[in-house]
Amino acid sequence: MALYRYISDFIKSFYNNSRNALLITGARQTGKTYSIREFGKEFKSFIEINFIEHPELVSLFANVTSAKDILLRLSIFTDKPLIPGETLIFFDEVQCCENIVTAVKFLVDDAKYRYILSGSLLGVELKDIRSNPVGYMGIKEMYPMSFNEFIINLGVSERVINDLNDCWVKQREVDKIIHEKMMQLFRLYLIVGGMPAAVADYVQTNNLSIVMNTQKDIVSLYRQDISQYAEKDKLKIREIFDLIPSELDAKNKRFILKRLNEHAKFDRYQDSFLWLKDAGVAIPVYNVEEPKNPLRLAETRNLFKLFSNDVGLLAAQYADGLQLKILSGDTSINYGAIYENMIAQELLAAGFNPYYYNNKKRGEIDFIISKDGKVLPIEVKSGKDYDRHSALSNVMECKEYDINKAVVLCNGNMKCNGNVVYAPIYMIMFIKNEERTPGVYKLDLSALQ
Repeated sequence: MALYRYISDFIKSFYNNSRNALLITGARQTGKTYSIREFGKEFKSFIEINFIEHPELVSLFANVTSAKDILLRLSIFTDKPLIPGETLIFFDEVQCCENIVTAVKFLVDDAKYRYILSGSLLGVELKDIRSNPVGYMGIKEMYPMSFNEFIINLGVSERVINDLNDCWVKQREVDKIIHEKMMQLFRLYLIVGGMPAAVADYVQTNNLSIVMNTQKDIVSLYRQDISQYAEKDKLKIREIFDLIPSELDAKNKRFILKRLNEHAKFDRYQDSFLWLKDAGVAIPVYNVEEPKNPLRLAETRNLFKLFSNDVGLLAAQYADGLQLKILSGDTSINYGAIYENMIAQELLAAGFNPYYYNNKKRGEIDFIISKDGKVLPIEVKSGKDYDRHSALSNVMECKEYDINKAVVLCNGNMKCNGNVVYAPIYMIMFIKNEERTPGVYKLDLSALQ
């Protein structure tokens, strides 16, 4: 079935405005290949080459030195026509074929056909090669389906989404019936998540057992990828991956190295954590010593929370029966880990580098981001007492941090109290990172002339 993805609009815009090739990266099973195939339907001829399904083609493209050389070898493999100006050639799983990524510049210079590439972020393979054809290839990372995409695919109208956005912008209450329905959709998203295969299963069947089986298959695939693609420390990496659910369920959600090994030190495990991050299957959120820009300079690399790349996969790894409890809003379970995981992946997909803040004197704030040049603290509250947030109040009162706004994402409706905005947790879909790029700047040098 056809699923709507925002990246489809990005791909179309890219090819309307650039002659370059485009590389779509991201974790496995996030829908890269599907989105590219859908785009390929707009061309008279669409040629797809998958370097995992056809490993013999890796050697076919070895030592190429020109576009003519590449296209000649390509014609041996396919019987589809090469129509100048109306052919899209898709190289899939390019992390297995470094040569084709390097050779993109020959193909782009030749300019007869259009090219699109896809690669899974498996370890360092793609990370090492995707910077090669500078000036010839754009890069876009793809993530699991966002909550906004999820509700569109379930049938929520554009009119309702626009009205919700207006509530967010004007900080007015959401209609009570709509708010309740949106909270039901939010709880459903915590279970189904954003993996396209799981979403398709739900849309087609509404059967959560089928969804869970698909999610468990994806988790198993990730574990297999660790065994296949991690060049070293496979056991360490897999152990860390398997510990993500239990570590998030702990009181402070911080990843404790001693649960791996009583004598574990961060410098010995750092590469293993980075592998999971680079593979796109885990999201590390680092602590900052102070909530001040630039946040990266204040990050503490050995203090972090490690989230799953998809909240649905996380929920599938907890004990059976959790899904029904989430749907019913059962108050006997700890929603904190699942709520925070959803927010972490939404912030990452929206273009932020999320951090958290923990200070013995002032307390802990769930997320700290930099938005519009300002530090924005975000608290995530899964309970009823969402207006109690001593750490947030402590930080807001600290004049040296100059924080003029904070957001508390909660189960309640929209309201404001001073410079703290209390918003329904589904409003996370409207916190976007608008890139601020410098415009024309001319320096007056008359005094030096």
